[in-house]
Amino acid sequence: MRNRYFITIDDLRHARGPIPALSFDGVGPGELAAAVEEALRTPALFERWRALQPDPDAVDEALGATDPQAEVKAQVVDLHIEMEVTTQLPMQVLRHRLNLLIGTRWRLHDLRPA
Repeated sequence: MRNRYFITIDDLRHARGPIPALSFDGVGPGELAAAVEEALRTPALFERWRALQPDPDAVDEALGATDPQAEVKAQVVDLHIEMEVTTQLPMQVLRHRLNLLIGTRWRLHDLRPA
């Protein structure tokens, strides 16, 4: 089942993940949308994160799920970023990828079936 997640980021300039090598380093909503979309469509970000773990083989494989059809749109609205993510991935995976890219400086404000 595909869902549409509506996410707000108040300050994109300070929205960075805790691991600099994995963190989003762009400046605009278009770059953010592209980074999130790639993180959901491919295993690259997950694999780089997993390689940094003390026991990579112990990492839950479910966190590595991908959705080649994931779509992400982001735009500036009233001085913050509104992002819409459409994917079949569960919230657990989306949360993990967003936290790697932009830390905890985001909030989910709506969820709807796509």
